Amino acid sequence: MIEILNATQLAAARETGAIVGDTLAELRERATVGVNLLEIDAWARKLILAAGAESCYVDYAPSFGNGPFGHYICTAVNDAVLHGLPHDYMLRSGDLLTLDLAVIKNGIAADAAVSFLVGPARPAGSVELIRATEDALAAAIDVARPGNRIGDISHAIGSVLTAAGYAVNTEFGGHGIGSTMHGDPHVPNIGRPGRGFRLRPGLLLALEPWVMADTDALVTDPDGWTLRSATGGRTAHSEHTVAITDGAAEILTLPR
Repeated sequence: MIEILNATQLAAARETGAIVGDTLAELRERATVGVNLLEIDAWARKLILAAGAESCYVDYAPSFGNGPFGHYICTAVNDAVLHGLPHDYMLRSGDLLTLDLAVIKNGIAADAAVSFLVGPARPAGSVELIRATEDALAAAIDVARPGNRIGDISHAIGSVLTAAGYAVNTEFGGHGIGSTMHGDPHVPNIGRPGRGFRLRPGLLLALEPWVMADTDALVTDPDGWTLRSATGGRTAHSEHTVAITDGAAEILTLPR
């Protein structure tokens, strides 16, 4: 079911989105060389609870995972790209880390992700990989306007990613969000313009371009959750929750 939020629900979405944005910004500052992924998960828990929100991940048990997830944030390093299960790993200079966070408060969820390099090292191709997902996200948000369709968003994302030389995986993409973290409509990261659901004010979408350096094929870790590049190449993932308005989309998951 596709949810269209009313004014009260949109106000709640703004609060939830701000919590996500603030939490990711603080965790990004703390994620330095020598920090353990399990420390990041513990910090996420404290920040979420202090904000009066609840994690969307702890009890999450979809068909594609070995659930429940049991942690408060996804932490994907280097060749890991999605659903990264926090584990005993200490960050090193040059690691490409993705933090993906979803919480719910007052009945409305928000979801966002950020990729960045830890420490001063800049391994070849990493900055370009991150920038491609950020540029694709910006292009998607630019066309997320009433009257346009889901296919216009997918086309905008795919055009940026393929122009940058990356193959696009269609197994996982963006999604509707509202009273639950994952809802309709599905938003593929490549597609044809003018197709799919027509965007309406009150619709919330989590838009999430992600790529792998030299493949579109995924493999799953023995943990049953973490998805990695099949070639071991680096990956990146950028995501915001946005609200369709009467004009330009409103980005809900920016830090305050």
